[in-house]
Amino acid sequence: MSSFDKIRRQKLLSFSLILFTLSIGVIIGTMVSTGVKAAKDQSGAPGATPLAIPNPVQLSTSFSTLAKRLEPSVVNISSTYVQKPSAAKKGRTRPAPEDEEEDNGMQDFFERFFGSPFGGPPSSGARKSYSLGSGVVVDKNGYIITNDHVVEKASRIQVKFTGDSTDYEAKVIGTDRLTDVAVLKVDRTNLVPAKIGNSDAVQVGDWAVAIGSPFGFQATVTAGIISAKSRDIPGEDPSTSGFQHFLQTDAAINPGNSGGPLLNINGEVVGINTMIASRSGGYQGIGFALPINTAVKIYNQIIKNGKVTRGSIGVQFVANDDKNAEFVKAYGGTTGIFVQKVTPGGPADKAGLQDGDIVIALNGKTVSRGQDLMDSVADASVGEQMKITVLRGGKNQDYTVTIGDRNKVFAGEFGGPRTEESEGHEGTQAKFGIFVQNLNDSIRQNLGYKGTGGVLVTQVEPGSFADDISLLPNDVITQVNRQAVNSAEELKHIQSTLKPGQAVAFRVMRAGRNGEWSTTFLGGTLPVGGQ
Repeated sequence: MSSFDKIRRQKLLSFSLILFTLSIGVIIGTMVSTGVKAAKDQSGAPGATPLAIPNPVQLSTSFSTLAKRLEPSVVNISSTYVQKPSAAKKGRTRPAPEDEEEDNGMQDFFERFFGSPFGGPPSSGARKSYSLGSGVVVDKNGYIITNDHVVEKASRIQVKFTGDSTDYEAKVIGTDRLTDVAVLKVDRTNLVPAKIGNSDAVQVGDWAVAIGSPFGFQATVTAGIISAKSRDIPGEDPSTSGFQHFLQTDAAINPGNSGGPLLNINGEVVGINTMIASRSGGYQGIGFALPINTAVKIYNQIIKNGKVTRGSIGVQFVANDDKNAEFVKAYGGTTGIFVQKVTPGGPADKAGLQDGDIVIALNGKTVSRGQDLMDSVADASVGEQMKITVLRGGKNQDYTVTIGDRNKVFAGEFGGPRTEESEGHEGTQAKFGIFVQNLNDSIRQNLGYKGTGGVLVTQVEPGSFADDISLLPNDVITQVNRQAVNSAEELKHIQSTLKPGQAVAFRVMRAGRNGEWSTTFLGGTLPVGGQ
């Protein structure tokens, strides 16, 4: 090998060695730099290990499946009650500017979600009160069970389904004050009814799920257990509370849950949420639901007859079992129900029962509690005969009593439907919830209105569609959906062509405070099932 080749080979080896050394240096430098940076990045919590989010894992699906299945069957119910105005002012009146500015919206909020929704003092004009509650669909053709107190005295009831922004007008099919049950009907078909369970099968400690609209928050799901069965509320009037025998639950129930379902773990309705025991007005772990078996009996009577009929023999007794036992003992008995009063002319009176008798058997079956007597007689058919055995003067005596209608036997306390006075109206009724009058020269002159065509609004019905969109008395309607209105008949004809759920726009002439007339446009969507 020549000397030249040796030199070139030495240079190549030296270059390779230098390159290798530089590469090792770069690698070591990178590692040192990364370690320093990592130390700087964790300077806030030295030694802490970053957390990792695991992949989604499906947990128990019992409650979530139940909630999804029941979601279409539970509805929000909004009731409006219009307190009667004074005789001098009927219907909606035009508010003064200062009334509009001082309107207490917060008061309406609290009235809507708390307290007695219909109990405020009457005002000189029509005043609206609101109540929010829940309900459960039990028939695909639009029948809903809720609480009577949710819709009591309501002049307008609207139902909203989860996922549907439409407010459906509801009609009351019937109510029962003694069990606080109401049956509603909405014009919507192919609904998803909830599955009815058997509340007699419920055991203390079973899971319980409540679904409803507490404080207006629709489709709220809460869970707990059945805390007790056959719970009667202390201090309640036995004549009105003796038919309920609540299921007690610690599932959260709040104002707005009333009328919604209480479910078992299988998603079957076992109760209708009705009330709570609370010192604060909100949830404190004690809620009460009417057993569904009771609600079903009431529902079936209402859809068949439009009302509920209960049997009665016309006697009154001591509701407190301990006090009843004292009376029984004092009158020489050991068990039974002490009769405090026999209603004059009632079935028991006609059969020969007297005050001071001790009822010891019904149709040969021993009874010892007043509740047993009430339940047996109430479930009996009107006209049915029942053998009642009483202890009187130390001797047993049998009497045959013909069961009467409770509403007739106690007509002064329970008889007669709730009614309101009818009112007379002037003008022609157009089904938007207004009364209108054709304009003539005299009316135009009195109003100072110089326009052509139109009809005069003489009255707006509280809670109506017209009221909702703020039509006022003395407004002049000139167009509806761009169709000219020149008479009351034309307005009625246009109204007849409109369908529920359709958008409606009114062109209205309205007088200002200075007497000048200006154009105003008012509109909304016609309620489904209403006018």
